Amino acid sequence: MEMKKKSFFAANKTFCVFCILAILLILTAIFAPVVTRGIDPAAGSLKDAILPPGPGHIFGTDKMGRDIFTRVIYGSRVSLTAALSVVGLSFGIGTLLGVLSGYFRGIVDAIIMRIADMMVSFPGLVLAMAVAGILGASIRNAVLAVAVVTWPKYARLARSLVLKIRDRDYVAAAVTTGSKHGYMLVRYMLPNALPTLIITAATDIGSLMLELAGLSFLGFGAVSPTPEWGLMLSEGRAYMQTAPWLMVFPGLAILITVIIFNMLGDGLRDILDPRHEG
Repeated sequence: MEMKKKSFFAANKTFCVFCILAILLILTAIFAPVVTRGIDPAAGSLKDAILPPGPGHIFGTDKMGRDIFTRVIYGSRVSLTAALSVVGLSFGIGTLLGVLSGYFRGIVDAIIMRIADMMVSFPGLVLAMAVAGILGASIRNAVLAVAVVTWPKYARLARSLVLKIRDRDYVAAAVTTGSKHGYMLVRYMLPNALPTLIITAATDIGSLMLELAGLSFLGFGAVSPTPEWGLMLSEGRAYMQTAPWLMVFPGLAILITVIIFNMLGDGLRDILDPRHEG
């Protein structure tokens, strides 16, 4: 008797569970005003400063009397948007340049790869700090700084994938029949390279969020009163012993979000990578 085929959920439990959690996280960020009952994350009262978690403020308040729960929820908007923006920019720029480099080779490959090699020769966070310092402290500049550091990774990966595809027999046959470069790139190069690049992008969301939080913590990212998790950690470190909740809740938010997206990336790899069958 033939065995019943597993349902998609049963075959890909990790992906489905963490995909649901990621969607809930994104919905929480989108509907932050509803979740926080319309409380302004920048509004505070000095008479309510440094209140411990309690009925009125379930996560407590900060030195300005601002509600930590509200700022953590709104912080998901800033942190998620920034991390996804970095992934989008790095993925788009790196994939485009890497595919062009691997396909055309020659002088195009030499120029793009030498630029990429120059970028990766510096420690990532140090270079991001330098770029953010030149541009000025803001979450937008932090996104640009991390994207500048990250795109060579995608370019090098895309190039290596395209170089493998470029020598396949069906590609040689398409060249022989007179297929144009644009058709070759869209029909053969990108579709074969995208699954691995998408897996890499999904698993990078968590680590890039940590980099952005690190820049904000060091003063190169978001500026007050923006509710951003890294900035909240920086503002709370002076009260680590007297008011630990100022760092605990933003830190837990970062930890949970990074775990969700890392596990989501692992689940996506199991689906898209033919070497990992459900």
